[in-house]
Amino acid sequence: MATTPVPATPKTGPPSARSVLRDTAFLRLWAGTTASGLATWALPFVLGLAVLHRELGAAGLGLVLAARTAGFLVAVAVGGVLADRHSRRTVVLWSALAAASAAPLLALGLGRSLLVMTVAAALAGAGQGACRPAFQALTAEVVAADRRQQANAAMTMAVRTSTLAGPTLTALLAAFVDVGTLLLGIGLLWLVAALLPGHGAPAVGSAAPIPRASLRAEFVDGIREARRHPWFLAGLGALTTVIALGYSATSVALPLISRDRYGAGWVMAAAMTAYTVGALGGALVTARRRPRSPGWSAFAGLAVYGFAPLSLMLPVHPAVVIAAYVLAGIGIELFNVPWFTATQREVAPDKLARVSSLDFLLSYGFAPAGLALIAPAIDTFGVTPVLAVCAAACFLAPAAAALVPTARHFGRTAGPGER
Repeated sequence: MATTPVPATPKTGPPSARSVLRDTAFLRLWAGTTASGLATWALPFVLGLAVLHRELGAAGLGLVLAARTAGFLVAVAVGGVLADRHSRRTVVLWSALAAASAAPLLALGLGRSLLVMTVAAALAGAGQGACRPAFQALTAEVVAADRRQQANAAMTMAVRTSTLAGPTLTALLAAFVDVGTLLLGIGLLWLVAALLPGHGAPAVGSAAPIPRASLRAEFVDGIREARRHPWFLAGLGALTTVIALGYSATSVALPLISRDRYGAGWVMAAAMTAYTVGALGGALVTARRRPRSPGWSAFAGLAVYGFAPLSLMLPVHPAVVIAAYVLAGIGIELFNVPWFTATQREVAPDKLARVSSLDFLLSYGFAPAGLALIAPAIDTFGVTPVLAVCAAACFLAPAAAALVPTARHFGRTAGPGER
């Protein structure tokens, strides 16, 4: 079994002097990831425009988006196995081409066939899902270990920028072109994501062909690899809790609070924008920051998300809510960037995509369940008790994860002072 050497103590020295943004191979990968992010975030907005134009009903929109989510969850697990079996670049190519091919099908079915749109949305979600672990593993192949934190910060900045730019650019283009043309434009973005990234160095331990087990057996092997890292299991549990309870609760409660307490929709828009701006700031900080205890620092950042539901519980000025969302955005990237970097460093290279797929599968997979349960819970118990429980979970889950051995330094062996 191929593994990577693990330093006995964390690296606290200065980052590499040469910026990763001067690396052509990484820039190609970054641009491809950005194109996929723009396409991912633009699609729900374009489909929402179709509802406004009466080319798609509200129930149809829900079905199409659910199909996309289902396709994502199935493909992210399969894509992780395929990306460890084959070239990560090849998996990115075919996954993005699948998502690109879904765009004209969506345009074809628009206003004509909900079935065609549903199948196309599932295909788009599958392409997106299979890309995610392959992109994550390809980053580790393209970028040297001492510059991966910079690279992951740049990647997450691309994602956050896409959340702002995707809907905004789509809204501007909608003034000039119809929904079908916008869907074809999303397909072009996926073509860029398919064709632009280059090849990385082969993963250690994956160059020689070996007999392959079934997809299920190899996915289970990825789970075994994840279990070898207590910090990873603890962190994944904390992240899933924060997304399924904290993020889901605020997604449902924020529109209600904005309407009922403040009587204005701008509070919701300002809070969501503040979250993205905060996340961009957090990514900038982590590009250079090297704390002595990166795991504890990351879990502290994750726990900061608890201030978002906490601010919605109290009759505070809207500025307090907006500030809480800025902090939540900063905190989530103080977690994400070291988390991705540690995964790329600690996990066996030939199992990296599978472990990454497990990360995406659980953290994204439980989000729909959280969204489905939060609304009935608010109707039954009221918004304040539900937000209180979710805020407590956001604070306590990362704190509990930080107590796990090896969590302090996100390493396979306990660092100095850990038990």
